[in-house]
Amino acid sequence: MGLRPNLLTRRTAGVASTTLALLLSTAAVGVVPAASAFSAAPAEVCAEPADVHSDARVKPGGGAKHEPNELTLAETREREADLAAALRERARFRAGAGAVTAAATVTIPVVVHVIQEDSTRAGGNIPDSMISSQISVLNQSFSGATGGASTAFSFQLQTINRVTNPSWYPIVQGSSAERSMKTSLRTGGKNTLNIYLGELSDSLLGWATFPTRKLNSMDGVVVLSESLPGGTAANYNQGDTGTHEVGHWLNLYHTFQGGCSGSGDSVSDTAAEASPAYQCPTGRDTCTAPGTDPITNFMDYTYDSCMHQFTAGQASRMLTAWNAYRAA
Repeated sequence: MGLRPNLLTRRTAGVASTTLALLLSTAAVGVVPAASAFSAAPAEVCAEPADVHSDARVKPGGGAKHEPNELTLAETREREADLAAALRERARFRAGAGAVTAAATVTIPVVVHVIQEDSTRAGGNIPDSMISSQISVLNQSFSGATGGASTAFSFQLQTINRVTNPSWYPIVQGSSAERSMKTSLRTGGKNTLNIYLGELSDSLLGWATFPTRKLNSMDGVVVLSESLPGGTAANYNQGDTGTHEVGHWLNLYHTFQGGCSGSGDSVSDTAAEASPAYQCPTGRDTCTAPGTDPITNFMDYTYDSCMHQFTAGQASRMLTAWNAYRAA
């Protein structure tokens, strides 16, 4: 989880453009007890239940206790073993179903829940235009229009659900209120992306779940509303917080997962990276393996203006995971 320095002070002072730390967390529920982090600097984390694990993207200058979303080697192996098992299950199912084939292109229905304290912008009431812009960013990012590989995924907004409930505001990661909120509001099957927007607790920018074989009511993505395009989160207000977290929802790890050794992020065409990159450090190279650090990748921690791509390997991994976990 990450810090958003001076957010409350600057809001009180009426500053429209607020510099804040971006934090995104991935809640891995079920088989694998871990998720991932999206940070622009080391992050503060809060206590959480055993089945929820966070991912952070934070502004330089934030302090870090621990990022439970940083997977250990053992946790990564568990996730990869579960993915292989899920693929075998799906293959047996498709063989028994005759002509059923794996999806090659996917349109993901999106339901957006706007959690508000009241009807004011400061109370979470962001305009529909910001949400529409976020969906556009997702479609551009995942289509390769921003310069990366084209993936199989596009996103179609189904509903904007506005909920005024002070007991859910701010959204507190890992809390009983978060569970109540998601249990009450989540709609659709495993293929439906539920996005929860609002002010977040503990200086966080958001969190998400990795896919699991059994749908859990916690499934989805939580994002700080002001990180959407046009929001007040300076350096992190172009919508790439949402892109990063949806990447986790589709089973991507961080580019720096595992550091310089082992299988890293389990994607062969993202160069090894020892640690998260912050801001936009062009030419950064932290591992002896070939290739400079993938600082422009959506799954690193750099500024929104710096990141613009997924790789072909990441596109393949997401589609494989979709067919294993989320396809109908």
